[in-house]
Amino acid sequence: MKLNYRNTFYVGLIFFIISLFWQTYDMLIARTLIDKYGLNQTWSGIVMAADNIMAVILLPLFGALSDKSNSKLGKRTPYIIVGTVLSAFAFMALSYTDYMQTLKIQSTDIIEQHYDVAFSDIDDVSETSHWYIVVDNMSIEREQSYQEGFISGTKLSLWEEQIRDPMLDILDRSSDHLSTRNLSIVRDLYYRYLSERAWEVTAQEPTNLIIFSTILFVALVSMSIFRSPAVALMPDVTIKPLRSKANAVITLMGAFGGILAIYILMLSGLNKHAYDHHSIVYIVVGVIMLITLGVFLWKVKEPKLVEKKKTLDEEYNLNTDNGKRKNKKVLAELTLKKRISLYFLLASIFFLFTGYNAVMSKLADYLPKVLNLNYYDPPFVIAQVFVVLMIVPIGLLSMKLGRKKTIIIGLIMLIFSLGSVVFLQENQLVRTAIIISISGIGWAMISINAYVMVVEMSKGSDIGRYTGFYYAASMSAQIFTPIFSGILMDRYGRIILFPYAAIFTTLSLVLILFVKHGEAKKINKNLIESIEME
Repeated sequence: MKLNYRNTFYVGLIFFIISLFWQTYDMLIARTLIDKYGLNQTWSGIVMAADNIMAVILLPLFGALSDKSNSKLGKRTPYIIVGTVLSAFAFMALSYTDYMQTLKIQSTDIIEQHYDVAFSDIDDVSETSHWYIVVDNMSIEREQSYQEGFISGTKLSLWEEQIRDPMLDILDRSSDHLSTRNLSIVRDLYYRYLSERAWEVTAQEPTNLIIFSTILFVALVSMSIFRSPAVALMPDVTIKPLRSKANAVITLMGAFGGILAIYILMLSGLNKHAYDHHSIVYIVVGVIMLITLGVFLWKVKEPKLVEKKKTLDEEYNLNTDNGKRKNKKVLAELTLKKRISLYFLLASIFFLFTGYNAVMSKLADYLPKVLNLNYYDPPFVIAQVFVVLMIVPIGLLSMKLGRKKTIIIGLIMLIFSLGSVVFLQENQLVRTAIIISISGIGWAMISINAYVMVVEMSKGSDIGRYTGFYYAASMSAQIFTPIFSGILMDRYGRIILFPYAAIFTTLSLVLILFVKHGEAKKINKNLIESIEME
């Protein structure tokens, strides 16, 4: 009983597409909304949550629809084709809005007279004298904007109370050099000023933001069309005992997609504090999505793979679906113990994504602005490669330890790594890379097994619906967490992000302890030996 790695690799191409899209989305969109359009953490979180709001509604819907579909291409492939093509073209269309908004920002004094002065490579940004100059520049600009009627007296007063006065209070209480903690607070306050300036540019002519939001909406709906069918395809073509191993392979493919997104961003010139446009990123990612889809359609013949899997189910006595079930009674047909396990598992997934997604949606903003680091500095690249190399061994380990134990170990590693970030100081590149590698391995141990535990409780005809349950839990968290974490970050600063994530991940660990079902079904060894003899 061996996994067909070649077929699983080609099925995993869709996960490569999904990860490529979402990694680019997470690293570009939140930062674009904050830096170029001027939204604060709360409003950028609301926009980032929009895709998840749609996903909660659309993922179970398209998962269930694909369960009932019956075309020559199979149940899932038609949705994969339509969703990928639409999302790729919509993503490429975002390049126009990014280019136009960047030109608007570059036409103001935001970069040359403020940003470049505050974050000059020549000056020591830890010196209090440097920040007194920055505050003076802000004061002159704000007063001039008020006198010329660009801002109201109320807005000027709010800037004084919420940004200028807190900065001056820290500077007045400091010696010649700011402490690491105070420097982080001062920088954070200054970034709020820059975002407010960007919002003033956007508010004068909001057409571009409207176009950006509309195109983004189309891209996100399109991604929702095929995500559940794509995820359901793996268990459709893989017998239950091999799903953790198969999930490791497709997770590996997803990791390659994520890493490729990072390198595309790096080559495009995205640096620590870039205000450059990144139109080429949107176009390149869209083209790669379409090419990868072409390879998938060439190599993956869904109906043949499904039939082969059904044959194996019968040989190993794994076919528990009698073909007469109705999807409306999915949960009703579970035993009480299994239903309770499913609820605890979904709740654990909710809290896991509440903590983890808060970090992922803000990491591209957090690293440069709090730790003064780049996501693609060499130690980070090494850490990412190390995590990728560990994915398949983690899949094999899951088959030895069991899915639940592997998830528990991963959660402990994730809690430790997330909780330790708050103690990092600026420019601690190697320590940060080590923490990222630990969290990456922990996340891989969880993600490889959480989904397959959910679909393990399903029957053959409702894998798409159970996939919808999984995504309903994870996406509900991703609706809640960008907004709630954004509110906390607006109030307490970016430093609150990782303690917030560690707390919710701990709640996930507590809940997973109550899950009693979802492990792979054991197969009678005598049956395997007799089939091998035949």
